[in-house]
Amino acid sequence: MADTTTDHATIRRWAESKGGKPAAVERTHKDGDVGIIRIMFPDAPNSEHDALTEISWDEFFKEFEERELALLYEKDSMFSKIIGRDTAEKRKQGDSKAAR
Repeated sequence: MADTTTDHATIRRWAESKGGKPAAVERTHKDGDVGIIRIMFPDAPNSEHDALTEISWDEFFKEFEERELALLYEKDSMFSKIIGRDTAEKRKQGDSKAAR
């Protein structure tokens, strides 16, 4: 079962324990704009990190807060999805189809 968090320390600790690094989608990362953020897992099989560019945790969390995001993740796997906090709240209230 997936958990949701906005806690920076939890996100970083979980990602790094799985070999994850903060990243931005390369085509959106330009002219001082971080763009769309992701957590990439370069050592994961079938990882599509070629379209990602590694960024600092500071850049990642600045964008994370500005866009009011949350991380949906499974503690014991590499599954993760960055979602809007409004979506996280709707899911917490039982709307399993909420998405953003």
